[in-house]
Amino acid sequence: MTRVLFVSNGHGEAAIADRLAFELQRLRPQTTCDHLALVGEGRSRSMREVGPQRSLPSGGIVAMGNLRNIVRDVRGGLVGLTLAQHRFLRQARSEYDACVAIGDVFALLMGLAAHLPTAYVGTAKSVLVAPYGRMEERVLRRARAIFVRDAATAERLLAHGVAARAPGNVIVDLYGDADPQAGLRALAGFDPALALVPGSRTSAYDDAAFLLRVVDACAPEYPTLGGALSIAATLTAQGFVERLRADGWQIDLCDDDEVPFAVMREGRMVARAFRGPLGALFGSVTAVIGQAGTANEAAAAAGIPVVAFELGDDRKTAWYRMRQHGLLGEALQILPGDVPRAAAGLRALLDDPAARERMGAIGRERMGGPGGARAIAESIAELLDAG
Repeated sequence: MTRVLFVSNGHGEAAIADRLAFELQRLRPQTTCDHLALVGEGRSRSMREVGPQRSLPSGGIVAMGNLRNIVRDVRGGLVGLTLAQHRFLRQARSEYDACVAIGDVFALLMGLAAHLPTAYVGTAKSVLVAPYGRMEERVLRRARAIFVRDAATAERLLAHGVAARAPGNVIVDLYGDADPQAGLRALAGFDPALALVPGSRTSAYDDAAFLLRVVDACAPEYPTLGGALSIAATLTAQGFVERLRADGWQIDLCDDDEVPFAVMREGRMVARAFRGPLGALFGSVTAVIGQAGTANEAAAAAGIPVVAFELGDDRKTAWYRMRQHGLLGEALQILPGDVPRAAAGLRALLDDPAARERMGAIGRERMGGPGGARAIAESIAELLDAG
């Protein structure tokens, strides 16, 4: 029995780890995959959760000198949690045959503490927005296999003597095989139909309320406009119900695990909650609006226009959205964070099919085609065979 430890450094990175584990087990059915989530609490389908895990106030957004979030997380136990995770990794050597780190270079540094053959899947850096620095390159050289987001980033690293490869962005594969029938029930009767994606951190409850206010503000011009409100596995339907009721929405509960409630205003349905795979919505929506990270990128990969908002107290912070815009280019439109201007921008996009088509084409180009998860899993299998 072969055992692989995946180490992820973010919610989207945990989803990537889960997909890689799924592909690896298809290639090598006798492989057992465990997962240590450095950020948040993992909820994997293909892996067993192990080691110290805890949700912290920032939800993992502590990079780029975000002092406020760093202070909040330190008060919430970040230092103790990191030390406990490092101890777990140091003691993991006898339990596993290899380690796969997914995220930024910190995830790799932590994974290397296990002193195992280690593969690195880089998600945070790209020459399109922020290349790996010299100190980061020194850390990368300690990995047995290095996979990065795009060919340009791999070429730059190769020029610096770092043996990086870019077989494809795993985000493209995350939702591509979802059954569209599940999404059709959530979107029934909406035209145009939207996917509302508030993200996977606790800020999503407040962000969902803002997204619904924007949709509601567009209702006079679009009587049948509505959307599916995606609820991430890390969040609860009840949390959304309570927050939206506090915002004045009528909530109709449904006896349906995938569509647990509908959101109404003065008898008009504006959205249905959706707990199914996000990819089930992609074939039926005109646009995706939301404050997500990985989900926004996955939508762009599917050729769907993506809209995000500059919310004043956005926990993802301005630098995070700037980074995402750098990665996606004009596939992502960023609108002001007040309802009237946000609604005006959304209406303009809905009225402009040529702009939507252009955004979709740019998204596909920026994100690349499918197959990266399988290719990386094959390389991990080769790493295991090499011992």
